[in-house]
Amino acid sequence: MTRDTTRRAVLASVLAAGTAGLAASDAADLLDSFAPISGEAWDAADRSVPETVESPYGAASVSRDEFGVPQIEADAEPAAYFAVGYCQAFDRLFAMDLQRRAMRGRLSEVVGEATLDSDEFNVAMGFSDAAEATWEVVAETRAGPLVEAFADGVNAATEDLPLPLEFELIGYEPEPWTPVDSMLMEKQISWTLTGSFSELRRALVADRLGAERAETLFPKRYDHDETILDGTETRLGEARESVRPAGERASSGRRSGSVAPADPALTDWLSGFESPTGVGSNSWVVSGEHTESGVPIVAYDPHLSLQAPPLWYEQSVETPERSVRGATFSGVPFVIAGANDRGTWSFTNLGADVLDCYTYEIDDGGDRYRYDGEWRSFELDERETIPVAGGEDRELRVRRTVHGPLIEREGQRVGVAWTGHTATRTTVAIEAYGRSQGIDDLLEATRDFDLPTQNLVYADADGRTLYYATGRLPIRRTDGEVVAGDRVFDGSEGEGEWRGFEPFGESSWDGFVPFEEKPHAIDPDALSTANQRPIDDPIHYVGVDYAPPYRGERIAERLDDAVDGSDAEADDATDPDFHHALQSDVRDGRAPELVPELVAAVRDLPDPAVSLVDVADALDEWDYRMARDSRAALVFARYLPHFRERVFRPAFSDADLGETYYPSDWTLARLPDDDPLFDGRSRGDLAVAALRDALDEIDEAGWEMYGDYNTTRAMSHPVGGEAPFLNYEELPADGSPATVKNYRVESAVGSSWRMVVRPGTDATAVLPGGNSGDYFSEHYDDQLRRWLDNDQRPMPLGDDGEPVVRFEPSTEGSR
Repeated sequence: MTRDTTRRAVLASVLAAGTAGLAASDAADLLDSFAPISGEAWDAADRSVPETVESPYGAASVSRDEFGVPQIEADAEPAAYFAVGYCQAFDRLFAMDLQRRAMRGRLSEVVGEATLDSDEFNVAMGFSDAAEATWEVVAETRAGPLVEAFADGVNAATEDLPLPLEFELIGYEPEPWTPVDSMLMEKQISWTLTGSFSELRRALVADRLGAERAETLFPKRYDHDETILDGTETRLGEARESVRPAGERASSGRRSGSVAPADPALTDWLSGFESPTGVGSNSWVVSGEHTESGVPIVAYDPHLSLQAPPLWYEQSVETPERSVRGATFSGVPFVIAGANDRGTWSFTNLGADVLDCYTYEIDDGGDRYRYDGEWRSFELDERETIPVAGGEDRELRVRRTVHGPLIEREGQRVGVAWTGHTATRTTVAIEAYGRSQGIDDLLEATRDFDLPTQNLVYADADGRTLYYATGRLPIRRTDGEVVAGDRVFDGSEGEGEWRGFEPFGESSWDGFVPFEEKPHAIDPDALSTANQRPIDDPIHYVGVDYAPPYRGERIAERLDDAVDGSDAEADDATDPDFHHALQSDVRDGRAPELVPELVAAVRDLPDPAVSLVDVADALDEWDYRMARDSRAALVFARYLPHFRERVFRPAFSDADLGETYYPSDWTLARLPDDDPLFDGRSRGDLAVAALRDALDEIDEAGWEMYGDYNTTRAMSHPVGGEAPFLNYEELPADGSPATVKNYRVESAVGSSWRMVVRPGTDATAVLPGGNSGDYFSEHYDDQLRRWLDNDQRPMPLGDDGEPVVRFEPSTEGSR
């Protein structure tokens, strides 16, 4: 049967069974929110775009390549972005609406009580108010009218076309899209990348385990040499700000960072809304000195949540002002990571500390907080109602201080300051990237890129290359002295404040690192980023939450071998195939640190079972590659969590700290035999016991190879538990949390987009699924197998495909 026929048959069986056909749910508590399935669902099976669409912005045309990527052409930019909005709504309307509802705290309105925690957090954080403040700024820029045209295009498609299937399944209709909603998507992306309450967890660990043990188990600086920069690129002056470490006395005699840790229940609750575990990315650039063509090459794969449909949406826009193609997020008009006819740009997470937490003295009535030596009313104090489908509406008290939102739960409170709470101009920067004609334009636009903090990697057709840290980096002061942000501050005493910061308003740059003093490199020869610390000795404090260097070391090692000619097969000139192969690298750097001791421990047993010896021999011969057809990779993947449990659980359980507080695998591999965690137990004995645990688990599950366990089952649709047919096919996958080809089956995080670009010439890319979110489209999952194999397809500019939709000026005239 054809794909379309098969999918219609699936829907037919569901319709015949009604909601009973969805009863085999992994999330049965959400099932009650589903509307009775009706014949109206067939409308979604026949969704198609008309050949002509009226546009108030003028003429445009849309063609589609063989993977369903819309290629929009127009003589006027607003006309083009009206068409972009129309296309995104056709392909991704449900994803757009779902994310908008999540950020506004209105999921429970259509889903029910199961999402109340999420709604309470998002309402309390005030993301929608921050988006409003951002739109007030963006509306007055060149990007503003294009965002408005995009919103009009979304709404035109919503009115013209049948709604996607998910709206019928859940039983509601989306509200009109607004420019503020697109700004809200910027906030959502930024929160995903920078939202961290790590200082709360750090304070709790120090309180439970002791400051010295906490510093040992959770070092603020991993001991390695694989920084992004070698330090010479940012030496722009002799003056450097001295940052006082936590615990040293301020000039007033007060001990900084000495406030009591936040309530454990509040800390755990807030941690549930942070960035998904493992969010990160890879990117690298090699100058034309080391490529066969003499043109630089940029390779990029961001590691974000994997789901159906993918987070990223691919599009191409051709106007007299721009020729740009690449990936954006549903609801965002402009290409975020991609290429135009002159350059290419990509982003990885900087790991910067851009969120601070504050405690306050609050009066007995709970109506005022102490600040600057006096009692103050809260900057905002009002009641918000959260609608709940099928249940009682929830009322939430929303309060804010001079620093930002006050998050409250069951009588516990913490204040939050986050750079995303102010008006930001990143939309302005991204719009300008698409029109940039080289490194100078790109640098000027990057001055407006104030959220989120990222590692920007760029190259242009003139052979120029660039690395720059983007975003606002706060400079914190207590009693006039600069302090690090890796602690909880006393908000009533004014500790750790950012000058010029106006939550839910427009901030100045007075309290943030100047653009020229951020880590950067102009025309690097070869440079890679993998979320490791950017530089050993930065001019200003950046942060402490960096990834272990496994990916960074592997990328740097292979690039060094290639560009230095030390690789026997390299000739100091790389081509796109080399970079595709590096993106596909699955060597896990944790294995050579942990496997030899395991093998030795088995062989040291007085009378080991034959099965253990066989496994040890296989591990000893293993190449440490997390390949889907590897038995040894399966054993290592399941051994490691059991080893963590056996090493960390006793001490952490005694301290009432769960597995989410366990140290990293980098720390685990370096714990000496006499570390107090072992408490008389030997590493070898624990390793053998963990191996037995893993083999029992593997035998019980019936897994034979790594790909039996490491599958695409994690890449589910948001309502795939209730409607399993919306999920992608379950297929074996390569990669692990520590490999360049990144995939984390436990957390559904991994390479969410891959591209390799030679600026001004050719580019390739692939999505983990398909460009369409329409279940009935042939492009719903047509790139899934390509993504698994990193089989990238061309990403051309200005493709001359036959238009499938023409946008014609409306009879009322163009705007």
